[in-house]
Amino acid sequence: MFSFKRKIGNQAEALALEYLSAHGLTLIDQNYLTRLGEIDLIMLEIDTQTLVFVEVRYRQNTNFGSAIDSVDHTKQSKLIRTAQHYLQQHSRFDDFICRFDVIGLESDLKYPKITWIKDAFEG
Repeated sequence: MFSFKRKIGNQAEALALEYLSAHGLTLIDQNYLTRLGEIDLIMLEIDTQTLVFVEVRYRQNTNFGSAIDSVDHTKQSKLIRTAQHYLQQHSRFDDFICRFDVIGLESDLKYPKITWIKDAFEG
Protein backbone atom coordinates (compact mmCIF):
# COMPACT_ATOMS: atom_id res chain seq x y z
CA MET A 1 0.00 0.00 0.00
CA PHE A 2 2.75 2.45 0.94
CA SER A 3 4.60 2.01 -2.35
CA PHE A 4 1.37 2.62 -4.29
CA LYS A 5 0.71 5.84 -2.34
CA ARG A 6 4.33 6.92 -2.86
CA LYS A 7 4.04 6.24 -6.59
CA ILE A 8 0.89 8.36 -6.82
CA GLY A 9 2.56 11.07 -4.74
CA ASN A 10 5.59 11.06 -7.03
CA GLN A 11 3.33 11.40 -10.08
CA ALA A 12 1.48 14.32 -8.50
CA GLU A 13 4.77 16.02 -7.59
CA ALA A 14 6.10 15.54 -11.13
CA LEU A 15 2.97 17.16 -12.57
CA ALA A 16 3.22 20.03 -10.09
CA LEU A 17 6.90 20.53 -10.94
CA GLU A 18 6.12 20.58 -14.66
CA TYR A 19 3.29 23.07 -14.07
CA LEU A 20 5.39 25.42 -11.91
CA SER A 21 8.37 25.21 -14.27
CA ALA A 22 6.08 26.21 -17.15
CA HIS A 23 5.09 29.23 -15.05
CA GLY A 24 8.69 30.39 -14.64
CA LEU A 25 9.82 28.78 -11.40
CA THR A 26 13.11 26.86 -11.16
CA LEU A 27 13.59 23.75 -9.04
CA ILE A 28 16.12 24.12 -6.20
CA ASP A 29 15.36 20.98 -4.17
CA GLN A 30 12.80 18.18 -4.02
CA ASN A 31 11.55 16.04 -1.14
CA TYR A 32 13.61 17.90 1.46
CA LEU A 33 13.24 15.60 4.46
CA THR A 34 14.15 16.26 8.08
CA ARG A 35 12.91 14.90 11.40
CA LEU A 36 10.67 17.97 11.49
CA GLY A 37 8.88 17.16 8.25
CA GLU A 38 9.18 17.20 4.48
CA ILE A 39 8.89 19.88 1.84
CA ASP A 40 7.81 18.51 -1.52
CA LEU A 41 9.33 21.17 -3.78
CA ILE A 42 11.61 24.13 -3.13
CA MET A 43 11.58 26.46 -6.09
CA LEU A 44 12.99 29.82 -7.06
CA GLU A 45 11.06 32.65 -8.66
CA ILE A 46 14.07 34.40 -10.13
CA ASP A 47 12.49 37.71 -11.19
CA THR A 48 11.29 38.43 -7.63
CA GLN A 49 14.19 36.72 -5.80
CA THR A 50 11.62 34.58 -3.97
CA LEU A 51 12.28 31.15 -2.52
CA VAL A 52 9.05 29.18 -2.77
CA PHE A 53 8.28 26.23 -0.49
CA VAL A 54 5.63 24.14 -2.20
CA GLU A 55 3.28 21.57 -0.68
CA VAL A 56 1.75 19.26 -3.28
CA ARG A 57 -1.58 17.58 -2.50
CA TYR A 58 -3.57 15.13 -4.56
CA ARG A 59 -7.14 13.94 -4.12
CA GLN A 60 -8.83 11.63 -6.57
CA ASN A 61 -12.24 12.62 -5.28
CA THR A 62 -13.30 15.59 -3.20
CA ASN A 63 -16.02 13.99 -1.07
CA PHE A 64 -14.07 14.89 2.07
CA GLY A 65 -12.79 18.27 0.90
CA SER A 66 -10.42 19.55 -1.74
CA ALA A 67 -6.73 18.78 -2.02
CA ILE A 68 -6.00 22.36 -0.96
CA ASP A 69 -8.23 22.04 2.12
CA SER A 70 -6.10 19.16 3.38
CA VAL A 71 -3.24 21.53 4.24
CA ASP A 72 -4.44 22.25 7.77
CA HIS A 73 -2.84 24.33 10.51
CA THR A 74 -0.80 21.36 11.80
CA LYS A 75 0.64 20.70 8.33
CA GLN A 76 1.37 24.40 7.88
CA SER A 77 3.29 24.47 11.18
CA LYS A 78 5.39 21.48 10.09
CA LEU A 79 6.15 23.12 6.75
CA ILE A 80 7.18 26.36 8.45
CA ARG A 81 9.53 24.58 10.87
CA THR A 82 11.03 22.51 8.04
CA ALA A 83 11.52 25.65 5.92
CA GLN A 84 13.27 27.38 8.84
CA HIS A 85 15.59 24.37 9.09
CA TYR A 86 16.28 24.54 5.35
CA LEU A 87 17.12 28.25 5.55
CA GLN A 88 19.49 27.65 8.50
CA GLN A 89 21.34 25.08 6.37
CA HIS A 90 21.40 27.19 3.18
CA SER A 91 22.62 30.71 3.97
CA ARG A 92 22.81 31.63 0.27
CA PHE A 93 19.06 32.30 0.50
CA ASP A 94 19.35 34.71 3.47
CA ASP A 95 18.39 37.76 1.39
CA PHE A 96 15.53 36.10 -0.46
CA ILE A 97 11.83 36.61 0.13
CA CYS A 98 10.18 33.35 1.21
CA ARG A 99 6.70 32.15 0.32
CA PHE A 100 4.57 29.08 0.96
CA ASP A 101 2.52 27.85 -1.99
CA VAL A 102 0.14 24.92 -2.24
CA ILE A 103 -0.55 22.99 -5.44
CA GLY A 104 -3.70 20.89 -5.40
CA LEU A 105 -4.31 18.22 -8.00
CA GLU A 106 -7.73 16.63 -8.24
CA SER A 107 -9.46 13.98 -10.33
CA ASP A 108 -7.51 11.66 -12.62
CA LEU A 109 -3.75 12.26 -12.74
CA LYS A 110 -3.85 11.86 -16.53
CA TYR A 111 -5.95 15.02 -16.79
CA PRO A 112 -5.86 16.63 -13.35
CA LYS A 113 -7.50 19.84 -12.31
CA ILE A 114 -4.58 21.89 -10.95
CA THR A 115 -5.06 24.67 -8.43
CA TRP A 116 -2.09 26.83 -7.47
CA ILE A 117 -2.43 28.96 -4.36
CA LYS A 118 0.44 31.42 -4.13
CA ASP A 119 1.28 32.64 -0.65
CA ALA A 120 -1.20 30.14 0.79
CA PHE A 121 -0.21 30.87 4.39
CA GLU A 122 2.25 32.98 6.36
CA GLY A 123 5.52 31.61 7.69
